[in-house]
Amino acid sequence: MSETFNVYCDESCHLEDDKQPVMLLGAVWCPLDEVARLSREVQDMKTRHRAAGELKWTKVSKARLDFYLELVDWFLAEAPLHFRGLVVLYKERLNHALFNQGSHDDFYYKMYFSLLSKILNPEERYNIYLDIKDTRSRLKLRKLGEALCNDKYDFTSQMIGHLQNIRSHESYLLQVCDFLLGAVSYRHRGLSGNPAKVAIIRHLEERLGRELLRSTPLREEKFNLFLFTPREA
Repeated sequence: MSETFNVYCDESCHLEDDKQPVMLLGAVWCPLDEVARLSREVQDMKTRHRAAGELKWTKVSKARLDFYLELVDWFLAEAPLHFRGLVVLYKERLNHALFNQGSHDDFYYKMYFSLLSKILNPEERYNIYLDIKDTRSRLKLRKLGEALCNDKYDFTSQMIGHLQNIRSHESYLLQVCDFLLGAVSYRHRGLSGNPAKVAIIRHLEERLGRELLRSTPLREEKFNLFLFTPREA
């Protein structure tokens, strides 16, 4: 009997002209029947540490460092939870016209396909939720869903139950994805101005036993990273 998973996706530095050296997409996923419990645990952690408001990497500060370190340990200890991140390196090299890959939006969804296609199993069912990017996302979401199903020879589209945009305040697990992807983004942009963020990244890398600057084997399911290097013109 197939199991249903929820997949929560976010992005960082994804705009074409934002002057950032990298573009990142990430996904956190777990079985559907674990979503309520895991969400309650995030809420409980926030309450104990008096961490008001949304959990977001941009809000990380020294005042709540204990909360963020506990969150990292909690994520790594929870067997049902998984993370996969895709990092596009040297974003300034992207030349969509030269390599016949359409617009930057087309490339964005191709990268989402690459991120998600390695997660999905045609024997299971998935509800996929993406943080809202813009008002034109619905049509492209449908095309992304069709491509993902066709890639797994699921021509009746049974594998994906829901594929939709949501806002981050609607899901604690989407906020966890924002937090983890933010750590990867901060590391790859070579930033060091926020001591709390540096401490979180150091703690995460120590717990993982590796840096966040290289790809992991595809079989790594807890904290998987794939680094994509564009071809040079």
